[in-house]
Amino acid sequence: VDNRRVLVRVDFNVPLHAGPDGQQTVADDTRIQATLPTLRELLRRNARLVLCSHLGRPDPKVGFDRALSMEPIGRRLAELLELEVRLPDEVVGDGVTKLVNDTRAGQVVLLENLRFEAGEERNDPEFARALAKLCDVYVNDAFGASHRAHASIVGVPEIIHDHAPGLLMTRELEALSRIVDRLEHPFVALVGGAKVSDKLGVLVALTERLVAGDAIAIGGAMANTFLLARGASLGSSRVERERLNDCKRVFDKAAARDVAVLLPVDLRCGGSLTDSVAQVIHVDEGVPEGRMALDIGAVTERLFANTIAKAKTLFWNGPMGVFENPAFASGTMAMAKAVAECPGYTVVGGGDSVAALNMSGRADAVGHVSTGGGASLEFIEGRELPGVTALAAWVDPTFRGTRPVEGDDA
Repeated sequence: VDNRRVLVRVDFNVPLHAGPDGQQTVADDTRIQATLPTLRELLRRNARLVLCSHLGRPDPKVGFDRALSMEPIGRRLAELLELEVRLPDEVVGDGVTKLVNDTRAGQVVLLENLRFEAGEERNDPEFARALAKLCDVYVNDAFGASHRAHASIVGVPEIIHDHAPGLLMTRELEALSRIVDRLEHPFVALVGGAKVSDKLGVLVALTERLVAGDAIAIGGAMANTFLLARGASLGSSRVERERLNDCKRVFDKAAARDVAVLLPVDLRCGGSLTDSVAQVIHVDEGVPEGRMALDIGAVTERLFANTIAKAKTLFWNGPMGVFENPAFASGTMAMAKAVAECPGYTVVGGGDSVAALNMSGRADAVGHVSTGGGASLEFIEGRELPGVTALAAWVDPTFRGTRPVEGDDA
């Protein structure tokens, strides 16, 4: 990469915060921090860095949207790298080409939001070629976006022969492969969040992969639907009635393999998401109408924590409740503590789970914190990630980790 233009696809889709003066700043730079090792290594090797990322969901028909500009991300990145980060006012075009070609070794350019261009999400060949003209080498370090077949993810590496995964991508694949290909038992999956439909594929895949002594612990709003499938009364709690048969299918598959499915036995409830006091209700008593389950209870915390303490491998995705409200944060914080103290290999994925882990101050005690919520779930489910497949010249297509192909010097 010495003195070569290196296009790095990063995942800088981070939350922004508007200050009193209206200026946007980065609210959480976890994803930016995660890719710094790749960027610093490339800079150490005298690369001419060109970075690209999406941010939010702008309307490509509108084009540039100041509220979703990469400008605040460029400012934060410049602080972290202690380097100037040059930001053109568009993604591709003559001005961008000149800026990139004038960039010297050790300098950094951050392109504007990829999704300002309609060709990004459509994987338009013309847009992919425009991006490819900006580089000599392509590096994909955006694991969190690699489940999308977009131009910057799959189109560019089809054109640029010299391509490779970045250090973050490599770490993600190696860590998650321990859950898919090299699972140590007993294994515990701690799954939460709002919707069964978001995690159903993973739950079904896991029940087919686990063995006697393993466990799946389910919390959050998605636990309500599983509880309803077992006949519990949930009052005004959020449930997905159309998923009841799917929940029963998970129960049946787990029972056939002697895998425990743990559900809450007590719940912290409220009349609204903003209630300041939680009412503890035991599941067998039923949640009354007008009340909704918003967190797991203390007995459930102990039940889940005792199971987690026995795990040799653990995967956590999804909070146990509305942890943004202190009245309903106890369950999620208790799980963050239990996961951090687990003696086995631990992987945490999903934005809310990572945010909760950071809130608890225990992120350093976890084996791997994944930057990819949807991507990590699809990988564990066993689905192909287009961004990984696009790097097939570098990785063995029969192995979904990062082992080079034998005899291949590409």
